[in-house]
Amino acid sequence: MILNENNIKQTLFIDIETVSEKRTFEDLDEVYQTLWLKKASKLGKITHNTEVDNEVIYRGNAAIYAEFGKVICISVGYLNNDGKLRIKTFAGHNEPKILREFAHLLMHHYYDPQVHSMCGHNIKEFDIPYLCRRMVKHGLQVPPIMDISGKKPWQVEHLVDTLELWRFGDYKNYTSLALLCAMLDIPSPKEDIDGSMVGHVYWQEKELIRIVKYCGNDIIAVVQVLMKLARLPLLEEDHIEVIPWVEGSDEEE
Repeated sequence: MILNENNIKQTLFIDIETVSEKRTFEDLDEVYQTLWLKKASKLGKITHNTEVDNEVIYRGNAAIYAEFGKVICISVGYLNNDGKLRIKTFAGHNEPKILREFAHLLMHHYYDPQVHSMCGHNIKEFDIPYLCRRMVKHGLQVPPIMDISGKKPWQVEHLVDTLELWRFGDYKNYTSLALLCAMLDIPSPKEDIDGSMVGHVYWQEKELIRIVKYCGNDIIAVVQVLMKLARLPLLEEDHIEVIPWVEGSDEEE
């Protein structure tokens, strides 16, 4: 995909935040406890079958697997005709509602992979597969633009992955979004949390609004990275609009 201002305006930028589906390892039923221990063992995680070890491993790793985690936040952004970035977030404790609202947006505004694109950092390996798996779990239809199961690389060119673009064909290393922004001299918003803290902030501190802000800032970072890769001017602060997310808006009507 050749990056230019026109096709970037047809792109939906996304980022998600996930946590373990249950607060603690002990909250899992017996079947899931057994399955998690098998998963942890295959991942090379050391367990001694003690409550402390299992709890630490679960809290530190369950969120990154769609079978043991859940989506609590999806931020999206798009550039309007004036070149301004608008950011909206679907978030809360009601995962099915978050996924339905996100899918509704895609079905009505980003439904044609021949015209529209989705962009994020590592979305091909994480965000898209995770969202699809959780949608299937809740019996939701996967939007066509996200339904990439079994497709060849040339059939998913509408998915623009900034990690993949930065690799330039090199698959040896993972480059974080924060490192990429630093390397490209892209101003990074001040964060009071990072990805490793999301689970703690959600389950222990119960401050979802901080996670929403963090997720929205990642959208800004991804957009700026893509602009840099396309050799376009970075967005100024007054060209960024964040639609406020209201606590409690995830409840079913």
